[in-house]
Amino acid sequence: MRSRLAAPSARLALAAVAAVGLTATATATATATADSRSTTVRACATKDLSFKVSLKTQAGGYFLVTAKAKSGVTCYLEGVFPSASFGSSADTEVAPAEHAVSDRVTLSGSTAAYAGINPKTTNDDHGRQFDFLHLAVAGDESNAVTLALPEATTVDRPVATNWHADPADAVPFSS
Repeated sequence: MRSRLAAPSARLALAAVAAVGLTATATATATATADSRSTTVRACATKDLSFKVSLKTQAGGYFLVTAKAKSGVTCYLEGVFPSASFGSSADTEVAPAEHAVSDRVTLSGSTAAYAGINPKTTNDDHGRQFDFLHLAVAGDESNAVTLALPEATTVDRPVATNWHADPADAVPFSS
């Protein structure tokens, strides 16, 4: 008789353990599904953005690069300078104009990020003329885009600011 009473309680204990296991599995599955639909913003790739270059006269003249996310894209740019060059030789690659990382800029819709590029930081007549700028998000150089400059410009030791949310912060002042 005793074995008959033990059997139902053992079955009950097994059922309870199985129910806990199924609940844990269902919770883990629901969490994984929710995570896969997460709205976590990812880093921008060059192909996620459209760029515009305009000529500014402040600080001796520089190019203001405006980056906007393409339709349906939400991503962020780290507060570091863009990967850019005016030609294919190393001396036309931009160097950083700032010595610290700026705040991350999240792009979506009409929100823009700005970087300023000073093509000539030397105070002499040296340099080479260029009509185009090769630009990429840092780390995505293999997907660089080529942008026409508003005018031909002399390039000698170019520098670029970090990406900023405010264009006033993207002025590359000469030291």
